[in-house]
Amino acid sequence: MTGDDASGVDEATRAARAAWIGAVGGPLLPRWLRVVPVALFVVVGALTPVAPRWLQVATLLAALPPMAGLLYGPLVTALFGAAVLVALSQPTTEPHVSGGDLAAVAVMSSFGVVVAWFRSRYTRNLVVFRSVAEAAQRAVLPPLPPRVGSGPGAVRCAALYRPALRPALVGGDLYDVRDGPHGVRVLVGDVRGHGVEAVGTVASLLGAFREAVLDEPDLGGVAGRLMRRLAVDARRNRSRGEEVDTELFATAVLLEVARDGRAVRVASLGHPPPLLLSDGRTRELAPPPAPPLGVVSPGVALSAMAAPLRPGDVLLAYTDGVTEARDSNGAFFPLLERLAARPWEGEATAASRPGAGYGRWPSDRWPGRRAGPRSGSGSAAGAPAAAWSGPPRPPEPAALVASVGRELSAFAPKLADDVTLLAILPEAAPGA
Repeated sequence: MTGDDASGVDEATRAARAAWIGAVGGPLLPRWLRVVPVALFVVVGALTPVAPRWLQVATLLAALPPMAGLLYGPLVTALFGAAVLVALSQPTTEPHVSGGDLAAVAVMSSFGVVVAWFRSRYTRNLVVFRSVAEAAQRAVLPPLPPRVGSGPGAVRCAALYRPALRPALVGGDLYDVRDGPHGVRVLVGDVRGHGVEAVGTVASLLGAFREAVLDEPDLGGVAGRLMRRLAVDARRNRSRGEEVDTELFATAVLLEVARDGRAVRVASLGHPPPLLLSDGRTRELAPPPAPPLGVVSPGVALSAMAAPLRPGDVLLAYTDGVTEARDSNGAFFPLLERLAARPWEGEATAASRPGAGYGRWPSDRWPGRRAGPRSGSGSAAGAPAAAWSGPPRPPEPAALVASVGRELSAFAPKLADDVTLLAILPEAAPGA
């Protein structure tokens, strides 16, 4: 059993105990809601001795046992029922509370305990199912290691991912960084659709990529594996005879860092081109265009471009959810402009956290937000590069994706598409 699996079991056990003893909803209910029954009991208890006798304030306590049954576990609900019966039996409640009234409150208290018992059982099952689902989703898209590869061709890497469906961990985007006999290879892709229906395609493509990294000598072969995998999945869907969407396609960008770390090869299949942050400037690496996966038949030749790498160069790949994010005025997120502002400075703490990037999305605001035109969204090669003033300062991958993610979250708090950012920093220096 892995650490993630063990933590999921521990969470389910803690949730089961909390559901029986304390709040049934656990993490599913806001904390302030649990205080309402206690506050009502205290307020009614304080008002009963001083309120006019005709006001019958104490009768409000009859609502507490059913309310506790919806918010707490069976044990706490039973204690609330007993406390209400004791409070209504006091002389201050006479003559408005009769024996029949007490019997009715006792019945309602028993009903609240039964409701709390059923809710505690369903909550326990929900927590277990959610823990299993999270473990399965993390198995499909596990956290990236901070360093991939060995020798001159090793890279430091980090990623940030935010599905369009907030509760989910995996949606329609995919990414991976793998070392193989031909160098470190990177995949960033975007499957048609998002949510649960896209997870199966994401898992298939990631599996095909991980095998191709070990077997294929060039990026064209890797892309061919991905095309065949998608074609097989589409045929399987058609053969089911069910009402399923058989139109499967995905965009992807592939990168390959040479064994000596001095060059990178890039191939794109309908995907936004990656960015190269080099010597104080940011430019797009736009290889010859190719249609997305699933649009053309497997075996179509794929052209890749090569670009030299200098010490401190950083590569940033992303999905179109980044550049197509809009603010409240409808303006697109200006990725190149924000990179020119060096937003990663001051992100050293975020970069040093273990596993920084995976499953976390910055939510605090950046000051002075301004709308800008759509940038870095697949324009042709030769587009003007964005530059920043001052001496070049290459960012760490974790600091880079954390800072861009923070500004994107502030620019467009509600995203319509999945968002992925992946940065790699080759460790080798020419001549070293």
